[in-house]
Amino acid sequence: MPSSSPSLVEMSENAVRRIVVGGTVQGVGFRVSCCQAASAIGLCGVVRNRPDGSVEIFAEGSPEWLEELIEWCRSGPPGARVSSVSVTEGPAAEACEPAGSRPWGGFRIVG
Repeated sequence: MPSSSPSLVEMSENAVRRIVVGGTVQGVGFRVSCCQAASAIGLCGVVRNRPDGSVEIFAEGSPEWLEELIEWCRSGPPGARVSSVSVTEGPAAEACEPAGSRPWGGFRIVG
C-alpha cells in the first residue's frame, strides 16, 4: 500500500519558489490563510507583508505541491482581491522547521 508521506527521493527533489501576490491582500487574513493552505499541502516556508502592499511567500516542497499553492494564491482567502501573482525560483526557504513546532506546521508568518 503506497504511503501518503513523501519518500526520501521525493524530499530530495524539493524546489523553492518566491511568490509575490499583489492586489488587496493585506488586512484580509491572507498570511494566516496562506500558512494553513501551505501546511495542508505539505510545504514549508515563510510569508510576509511587503511595504508596497503585496504579500511575499518563500515556499519549499515538491514542484507539484508548489503548483497547488500557486493556484491557491491566485484567489487567496475570502476578502482578498488578487490582481497579480509573480513566481520565480527562490533561494532556500528561510525557515523550514519540523511541522509540529508551529501552529500551522512548516509555515510561519515573518512580517
